[in-house]
Amino acid sequence: MSVIQEYLEKCKSILETVQAQESQIAIAASWFAQSILAGRMVHVFGSGHSRIMVEEMWPRYGSFAGFNPIVELSLTFHNLVVGANGQRQAMFLENVPGFADRILRNFDLSAQDTALVISSSGTNIVPVEMAEIFQQKGIKVVALVTSLHSEASTSKRADGKKLTDFADLILDTGAPVGDAMVHIPALDTPVAPGSTVGGATVINCLKAETARLLTEAGQPPKVLSATAVVGPQRAVELFEGAYDEHAHRIAKMYQKVGIPSYVSDYAE
Repeated sequence: MSVIQEYLEKCKSILETVQAQESQIAIAASWFAQSILAGRMVHVFGSGHSRIMVEEMWPRYGSFAGFNPIVELSLTFHNLVVGANGQRQAMFLENVPGFADRILRNFDLSAQDTALVISSSGTNIVPVEMAEIFQQKGIKVVALVTSLHSEASTSKRADGKKLTDFADLILDTGAPVGDAMVHIPALDTPVAPGSTVGGATVINCLKAETARLLTEAGQPPKVLSATAVVGPQRAVELFEGAYDEHAHRIAKMYQKVGIPSYVSDYAE
């Protein structure tokens, strides 16, 4: 078997793991749909390369408003690698206690919201604290982790708690411990990670099921669609409509931030 074939075979196994979670994915999507139907949002967060999953959810073709992509550049800006804004700093910051609180201080959170927090290991402090704060606010948390890798990893928190300890529902990317899946003779470390394949598959299953539920509830989403699929006029209408809807939804997240009579936890 070639290394290409090996990777593709491992990806087939990942897809089987995702398929086995259909009932859990359906539950998560029902929570997401409830938030969106209530005029609220699903907060989506990931640090490091988990940012990929956040952007896979929204905004891109085949996606729709209702999701709040929380992409903190200091935790996700990888392209310079070293030097200013380098990867060392990002990896340091994702384990700084209190950083999650500073991020969420910007939003007017509601128990009608839901959250999707993504972390392959589920052990870095910022995503774990993010989920912890969401739960404290009465917000249901869906955690997307690599279960085998998370179980084999040690939490960076002093109390040893992981993302899965603050999740109402756990979804699994299906990747192996260490993520990399291909072993090459004479190379002592595996290559070619799999969590992105599994994570993106889970994200789009969630997206599709949420869209179905919204449509059945009489509020079909405005899905960003290519001109080649819907024609130029319809594509523009969907684009503008979806972005306007996002603007209106996100405005609610800022409307009462810091008002002492309304917000107590973050006004201190």
